[in-house]
Amino acid sequence: MGIVIGIDVGGSTTKIVGFRHQGGKKELMSPLFVRATDPITSIYGAFGKFVDANGLALSDIDRVRMSGVGSTYVTKPIYSLRCDTVPEFRATGLGGLYLSGLSRALVVSMGTGTALVYSEEGKEPEYLGGTGVGGGTLLGLSKKLLGLEDIEHIQQLAKDGDLSKIDLRIGDITKKDPSLTMPDFMTASNFGKVSDIATGADIALGIINMVFETIGMIALFAARGKDIKDIVLTGNLTVVEQAKPVFDTLSSMFGVNFIIPENAQFGTVIGTALDEH
Repeated sequence: MGIVIGIDVGGSTTKIVGFRHQGGKKELMSPLFVRATDPITSIYGAFGKFVDANGLALSDIDRVRMSGVGSTYVTKPIYSLRCDTVPEFRATGLGGLYLSGLSRALVVSMGTGTALVYSEEGKEPEYLGGTGVGGGTLLGLSKKLLGLEDIEHIQQLAKDGDLSKIDLRIGDITKKDPSLTMPDFMTASNFGKVSDIATGADIALGIINMVFETIGMIALFAARGKDIKDIVLTGNLTVVEQAKPVFDTLSSMFGVNFIIPENAQFGTVIGTALDEH
């Protein structure tokens, strides 16, 4: 078998990756993405960019596999190449296990919204549910409250933020007590203590923190339901630099392992290329 291409067509970005099959092994080719509002334009744009960047000919490619909301717009082969559709949640589960090297995990896809998938090697990934809180929430609130809609600008602004001017914490409403099981820095209410002197940086950090804490707690409850401690984070939000500190704190507080693997933002498209159904 030659190269298998995976394409994940999202609402605002299209991601593409390839696996080179040689001697029974699968070699991951560097993934990339393009931005476009029209799904067909973004699919062909991503395909052309990937082929050119890797010096490929169409004859090198065995087949194309697609997932994501925009994949339904493709009704015929791409440049005469066989094109199969992969269920998005299956792709998410497969990609999460591949990136983490685990055989069993809860895989969280943090995109415009958030999806939770239980994945176990040799079994069909199971969609557990999700939340509408995700990247769309972060961008929408930032646009309305701060006049910003570029994720790079939002996270840059948030670097100077102070959550003590935004969030109500356990330490704000209780006395220090050794018997208290919750740490005093734990959030009691997101945006529950907004100061009159809160800056744009404080608000930006508060929005980011609220989104990640909400996703983290929902993932924690789902993991408990499956009696599992490994939670693999994937999707575009994993590249936000404030993500790791928030999830590291949740890991230590609740005794779970939130994992952001290398290439986490490409989890679903990698799973798309790996699917062999």
